[in-house]
Amino acid sequence: MHFKSINRTAILVLIIFFNSFSQNYLSNLNVTQNDPIYTTYAAALNRSEYKVNEGYQFVWYDPEKGMCFRSAQAGELGTAFKLNGIIKYKLSQFYKRPVITASYSDLVKFYYYPFKDLKIENTFLVYSSRIAVSEMKIINESPFELDVNVYPFIQNINESFSDLRTLDDGMQFNHKEFPDRWMKDHNIPFQEDITDVLLMNLKPDGHGAYNFFNSVKDTSDKVFLNDLKNDSLKNPADYRYAKIISLQKSLSVPAGSSVTLKIIRGINEAEKDLTSLITNCQLLMTKNSEEFVREDEEGYSQIPRIDFKEKGYNALYWNAFSLLRQCMLPPEGKCSYNYYVFSREPRWGWGYGGQVFHESLSMLAYVYMDPQGAMNSQRVFMERQHPDGYINYRTGPYLNETIPENGQLTTSAPWFNWENWEIYKLTKDLPARLTSASAERAGQAGKKFLEDAYKSGRKLFEYFMKNRDSNNDGLCEWGGNGVLECVRDGLVAVWDKVGDPSNFDAVDLNLMLVKEAKSLEKMANELGLTDEAKSFKKNYEKRTALINKYMWDPETKFYYNINKDNHSFTFKKKNDLKRKEIIAFLALWAGVANKDQAKELIKHLTNKKEFWRRFGVPSLSADDSYYNPIGYWNGPVWTQWQYLVFRGLIDYGYKKEAKELVKKVLKNVDYQLRTNHWFWEFYSSDDLQAGWNKTYIWAGIIAKMLIDYDKILPEP
Repeated sequence: MHFKSINRTAILVLIIFFNSFSQNYLSNLNVTQNDPIYTTYAAALNRSEYKVNEGYQFVWYDPEKGMCFRSAQAGELGTAFKLNGIIKYKLSQFYKRPVITASYSDLVKFYYYPFKDLKIENTFLVYSSRIAVSEMKIINESPFELDVNVYPFIQNINESFSDLRTLDDGMQFNHKEFPDRWMKDHNIPFQEDITDVLLMNLKPDGHGAYNFFNSVKDTSDKVFLNDLKNDSLKNPADYRYAKIISLQKSLSVPAGSSVTLKIIRGINEAEKDLTSLITNCQLLMTKNSEEFVREDEEGYSQIPRIDFKEKGYNALYWNAFSLLRQCMLPPEGKCSYNYYVFSREPRWGWGYGGQVFHESLSMLAYVYMDPQGAMNSQRVFMERQHPDGYINYRTGPYLNETIPENGQLTTSAPWFNWENWEIYKLTKDLPARLTSASAERAGQAGKKFLEDAYKSGRKLFEYFMKNRDSNNDGLCEWGGNGVLECVRDGLVAVWDKVGDPSNFDAVDLNLMLVKEAKSLEKMANELGLTDEAKSFKKNYEKRTALINKYMWDPETKFYYNINKDNHSFTFKKKNDLKRKEIIAFLALWAGVANKDQAKELIKHLTNKKEFWRRFGVPSLSADDSYYNPIGYWNGPVWTQWQYLVFRGLIDYGYKKEAKELVKKVLKNVDYQLRTNHWFWEFYSSDDLQAGWNKTYIWAGIIAKMLIDYDKILPEP
């Protein structure tokens, strides 16, 4: 008994050590604007909602702008200070610019000095989708008492605030937000009319409203930030419209002492009573922000501890999980389980509709942080599945996007079964890695998840077999709106220059179906369904033979789409389907290429004139006339596809190339996090650029890439 007790104690110490590192990494930062860090924040999963949902980007790196928290449609929250008659709010004016000391998906802690002896320790928390809290500890480090004027403000350069009212502890006003065309076309619920409150824990000495804000000329700054002790809201006209809402508080801070000021911004549907919102805001005035830091530390505690030797990799790794966590939302509407959006802040239609299989590749990383959440996200697809096995193109709380075309519904590229198998494997192994209660629960739930995922995935696979092989030749083509269904939905060389996807047996689709059948085989064997496992093996062996017979070109030694009618590489002009695209390398990921074919593919992959570009593998070969390194699917680097290529390289033993690929890709990801502090939809293959959409969930796959990089690849 004594020996067992010692062992349990030793194990407990190890668990505490591992969890301590996971909890504390992001709580012990010392980073400046030139370091790689993601600084967009949104409410934690348990305090989030869909319809009214504000997130904020921390703008702390542009010297000619005021340090602020910017919401794309709800304005910017900032603070200005006046000491000895001098007003400061721009970064270029500060004695010392911000240094971030902690950063999670919903919270950031930082300090700065607007004046030499005036230190501000700030915690900004997006408490919920409706409430954001800024807690400032104003510290006097001088030997004299300081009389400081503090001006919390909200500005919106695009739209005016309206219907202003002064409150005892702040201001009330309205603003409008606008859904984009995609949201309108898809009837996505969107709250346009918003009522705001801006409150302080100390009674304001003044209230201000202004119709312009020139952030360049100091004279205008002083007009905006005048002394508000006599309350600038005097005339009825002052209460109609304003670009800027401001409060003012005069503070006397003794030498060596401090004063804490809390500013809370709350929002509500304009037609609703504000009593509940204001009560919640006032309750938060007494909350200690460290409570939410500890909550975040627990939420990040299951992430594997990895101490990367490469500069910046630790930051990329942990911040990728913040992106993933931030995009998760709780059950709502038609979703009985947690689900994700592509981006929380900014909200834009295409990125806010719901889940798609290709974005769900990010769950292969998220599962390390929240195993149950990753499984639940996949269940969102299962619960919406049609009786014939079809699953929507996009599935969200208020959207079932099916996109009918040519008598078919559009689904999405079939990564579903592979995702489910990978998630199951990780939940199965979690109890051996961590013994926390949540990990144990995930392990216990894993088997049930596997059973349900197998039933659903088998039906989806059968749907593809029945509905995506129009001529029964054993090879499938994209159906419905094929351009959308294939993932590569814009500026694709073959679609734009040769013909619609419905005309071709698709090399990417068939390689994915091989991987799907292999994943279903493994699931069936795990569940003891050996006969069903054999049928999936027979399917992928037959498909593999057809792919290598018709889609492999012995002349150029590459895989291409083929004309479905005659299995040639010609559609309108001779060999016009021979466009070298990244999809060919899925043959490594799917295990379809033989040893000699793999060797030839690697030659193309590592050819600097084709795919071995400065920042990764482009979606189209650089020697193609349609290539554009910052286009769309005709050249940029897409992180989720880099991961698929990376896994294929590892499986075929090309570990050196796999390691080099990771380094290429992360150079641009790192650069963007250092300069604009965003993750992006894609990255240029040749230049330090990124596009089109920021805070994009699937960039979080780099966390999984880094886990595999550390676990599988040899030391340098």
